[in-house]
Amino acid sequence: MTRRSAPATAIGLILQLAFSVPSVAYTTTTTAPSAGGCPQLNRFALSTTFPLNRRWSTSLPALASPAIITAATQGTAAQLNEIEQTISASFSTWSAVKGTVFNSSSYPGVVAPIARVSAVNACTNDGDTNVDGLNTICFNESSAAFTTGVLAFTRTFTANAPGAVLGSSPPALYAGQILDSDTLFRNDGQATFATPAALATPAGEGAYDLESLLTHELGHWMGLGHSAVIRAMMFPYAPPPGQYLGTRPTPAVPDAPLSDDDRTGIRSLYPDPDDDVNVGSLSGQIQPANPFALATQPAVGPGSFVTGIVGAHVVAIDANSGSVIAGALSGWNCVSPTSSPRWDGTFSIQRLPVGTSYNLYVEPLIGIAQPSDFGDILADPCTNSSPACSPPAAYTNFNVTMLGTTQ
Repeated sequence: MTRRSAPATAIGLILQLAFSVPSVAYTTTTTAPSAGGCPQLNRFALSTTFPLNRRWSTSLPALASPAIITAATQGTAAQLNEIEQTISASFSTWSAVKGTVFNSSSYPGVVAPIARVSAVNACTNDGDTNVDGLNTICFNESSAAFTTGVLAFTRTFTANAPGAVLGSSPPALYAGQILDSDTLFRNDGQATFATPAALATPAGEGAYDLESLLTHELGHWMGLGHSAVIRAMMFPYAPPPGQYLGTRPTPAVPDAPLSDDDRTGIRSLYPDPDDDVNVGSLSGQIQPANPFALATQPAVGPGSFVTGIVGAHVVAIDANSGSVIAGALSGWNCVSPTSSPRWDGTFSIQRLPVGTSYNLYVEPLIGIAQPSDFGDILADPCTNSSPACSPPAAYTNFNVTMLGTTQ
């Protein structure tokens, strides 16, 4: 995930999906308001009045440059339909999660039908000056963001004040409102993507599963950052070629590819006010046993210091089944909406199922998922913030610890 410049009254960020590693806590992205104060969650303002617009560009890479493999014949209407079915299934995976206002059954009409466009540059490639306020998926648009190992990335623009406008987007209602999300897939022949129907065919051998990658990127569309939970859809690395993540969606279980961590994450961003099951929360601070352990951490701003362990992975596990339900990274806290963040090691895991006993563990980011995979999550509160601050580095010099059992 790398930061890019953005127009006035909006913040732009890019989230990337890298080459294969096997797929552990949901994280959310934030925006520092231009007027100062506590960073705000990035999320769409979903309503039937202004439903989530979504479209994709039918411009595909030339046949001589392998990119999208389908069971249908290349260059036909059937191929476009197959790709669109994959896009639709990826959206449906997230909109099937119960307990969110994004749920298509409980809240029909908050998501617009998928539209098609033909422009190659429909994702406003490599520029922040022509952002159109339309959410688009592109398979044939080049970008300097495709550095070594990047399969796909999502570029999101958010308002840093109420009233911000990008292109055709209506004025933002709040700081942190997502105004534009675009996803680009690599088109230079360095990677091949296959629809589920084509992945198991000889032509699809060695290709990446388009549905798994797109479902991951759509999580970024909605405001989720990376997860440190192995098996989570939002883990920062893709499944190896020829494999897909989780279980394919079915009519009975349309959100099957997601982990409980993914479901908890999307509920935390778009909570259903009528949900009376997923309303539990766990919060606290991660402090070192030796308070002098933080003495070497540099100040994050004038008169402001790191007073807790930042970047620790806190995981809530079902005490009965042993399943990972959700996790979060320890970081900052605000004492009021108008205060600046304090880097005190605070964590909060929201929208947990009630009536369940949880074992709570804290672990350093020293496994497959590294601090660099979450750098912008920690940097968000300091980007364009007032007063200015410097995000601390994730602290990893501690052992896995069980914090206790709670219900």
